[in-house]
Amino acid sequence: MNHSLRVASLGLQLTRLRVVDVLLKWAVALEFQPTFPKMGKRTRIFNAMVMVLGASLISGCHSEGLDMRLEAYPVEQEGDCHGMTVHSIGEQRAAAGVLDSASTWGYVLEEGEEAVFSRAWLSDHSTRSIDIQYFIFSMDNVGLIALDYLIRAADRGVQVRMIVDDIMLDVALEDVAALNAHPNIEIRIYNPTEGKNAVQKVVNVARDFQGFNQRMHNKTFVVDGQVAITGGRNIADEYFDYDQAYNFRDRDVLLIGAGAEAIAASFDAFWDHPLAQAFPWETDKNHTADLYAQIHAYACDPENFWPEIRALIDGIPDAIPHILASGRLHELEDIRFVSDAPGKNSSGGFSGGGACTDALLAEVQGARESVVIQSPYLVLTELGLGLFRDAVARGVDVTILTNSLCSTDNLEAFNGYQRIREDLIAAGVQVYEYRPDAAIRKQLITAEKQKRAGYVPVFGLHAKSMVVDHRTVVIGTFNLDPRSANLNTECVAIMESAPMAGQVESLMLQELAPENAWHTTGDWNPDGAAGRWKQFQCWLRGIVPTSVL
Repeated sequence: MNHSLRVASLGLQLTRLRVVDVLLKWAVALEFQPTFPKMGKRTRIFNAMVMVLGASLISGCHSEGLDMRLEAYPVEQEGDCHGMTVHSIGEQRAAAGVLDSASTWGYVLEEGEEAVFSRAWLSDHSTRSIDIQYFIFSMDNVGLIALDYLIRAADRGVQVRMIVDDIMLDVALEDVAALNAHPNIEIRIYNPTEGKNAVQKVVNVARDFQGFNQRMHNKTFVVDGQVAITGGRNIADEYFDYDQAYNFRDRDVLLIGAGAEAIAASFDAFWDHPLAQAFPWETDKNHTADLYAQIHAYACDPENFWPEIRALIDGIPDAIPHILASGRLHELEDIRFVSDAPGKNSSGGFSGGGACTDALLAEVQGARESVVIQSPYLVLTELGLGLFRDAVARGVDVTILTNSLCSTDNLEAFNGYQRIREDLIAAGVQVYEYRPDAAIRKQLITAEKQKRAGYVPVFGLHAKSMVVDHRTVVIGTFNLDPRSANLNTECVAIMESAPMAGQVESLMLQELAPENAWHTTGDWNPDGAAGRWKQFQCWLRGIVPTSVL
């Protein structure tokens, strides 16, 4: 795929994500915003028009087939760019001395490219199963290469199961059907909007708007039931430092042993739930074979996935002794993997909490010395403000790093943060906002293509992490906002390990340095650095109620 086509594909994806998100939030704003009590019927009519437009855009974005994106790649191709599977995952565990089934070892994935390597190598060396659960699975460069690894694993007899949230399904339905047609691949769609066309869909949305807003935000990747990855990353270029315009600073954790088994059990709970619906379409067998071949041809094109990167993936077994020697593979004293139940809560409104909300509240309430948090979105209700106010009153040092207006990808959420920023600072919380040109990106972004490009893309925070009292590490999908607290299903790994906490906290504190973040105070914030136009765009989002941010 040439550069202009990649940029166009990325632009379509980002536009889709933002337009759909904005439309949903504006629809809720028009329906529930208490400052418009007299608009009545006119508001509801306009609200319905907004939702119809949103549903049309959603269904329209499903229409682009992969054959359009892959038309330059041949159906017939000689050779295979995948290396030979020499060492199984079990053999590597034995070599590393991490075979105790009652224990859990954790390895933090800070760098995007390392997170790519890990998923690719695990896929290539799986022998029984791969279970994947993601909010976003984009058909950009990273997504297509990931599909190739999954198809190759399925060809070897590995059972591949995928759950993807319906609203962010970035692929034509006929292509989903083609992937689902593989005898060893099964795809389920979480909380699909019923209806044969946009009008029927919007009617169903209007009837159950709260249910429609209950999305699956979990992100898990489980291989052979014994190794798992969870954290903030979706499957898309910008989560792995491969985008040319905007990249997320994110964090995952790779878990081996009992912790991985807990994530596998959570996946099964979603897989078996009625909200995860089997894909009903069938497809032409010729289309299926051609699509698989084109995906493979795309992934084997050295312009899309450099041979040097494949060599690094193949060299992972050689890297394991170095990881062990560096002390970065941590045997955890304890781990709790907490996942919200499918469907989240039955409050009937935009509140109600969930298992992750309760677990994180308990961690902050139990803090005695310090709490260090990274959250891309920081929209707190009075409950959240009171939580941190009480912690500070107990003598706990609370520090939070979030996005600045310059670095954020979500203006609605940032507007919500602006509403509580002064109160949060007045409560005694030390607040920092990420710089879009954070110097640390040159340390965290190891992708060779970014080095060659001069680290041009904007760098935005997406990691959702917390370190409590220098020994408890939380890595997951939970944003500090009402949507994560009450609507989306989320998951977090809560790990006890002073060495891991020291490693993660040290880097989190490094990111607070002036070259990486602005220290926001009651007298000053960096909003002005974003320019008047972005400030105005953000101000317009004030109509959206906090409850759905």
